[in-house]
Amino acid sequence: MEAVIIDSGGANLASLQFALERLGARVSVSSDAGAIAAAPRVVLPGVGSAADAMQRLRRSGVAQLLPALRQPVLGICLGMQLLFESSAEGTTECLGILPGTVDRLEAVPGRPVPHMGWNQLTGLREDPLLAGIEPGEYFYFVHSYAVQASGVTLAHVDYGHAISAVVGRGNFWGTQFHPERSAAAGARLLGNFLGLN
Repeated sequence: MEAVIIDSGGANLASLQFALERLGARVSVSSDAGAIAAAPRVVLPGVGSAADAMQRLRRSGVAQLLPALRQPVLGICLGMQLLFESSAEGTTECLGILPGTVDRLEAVPGRPVPHMGWNQLTGLREDPLLAGIEPGEYFYFVHSYAVQASGVTLAHVDYGHAISAVVGRGNFWGTQFHPERSAAAGARLLGNFLGLN
């Protein structure tokens, strides 16, 4: 099992790399478009602002490459959001691989922003990425922007309304939560990703 983690800058790449290596994967971190294109599996992590991340991806040529990839691709947290058309964070044009926009969460009493901590998945659809994961399992979230549940949502989480927790279409998947910080359930999801062809 091999995977390349895209060096999108500002992300906690080491914990993700260690999580995948614990599952037996050979993992490298790269911003080289050629290495990413040749990888059997690609992970797009992200922490920080959408505008900064997209600028780095465009500068390295990875933004132009990503939509054309045919191997399994997993976006994590901001990386998932970048798969969509645009983000309200600085009105940023994103990769446009998945339909929809990323909006800022609205803070209300009892639901602060960022949405930070453990929350339960609901509304799971059948998908190989979610094999062995049950409704109600907890995953770890840290985010201030989110995608409304839509036709590409494979599982959602309730934070005042249904927001996308797992998305997917074709060979592209994304998780709003951090599977590398989500204990056994997160490890199961990463293992499922490593098993995708």
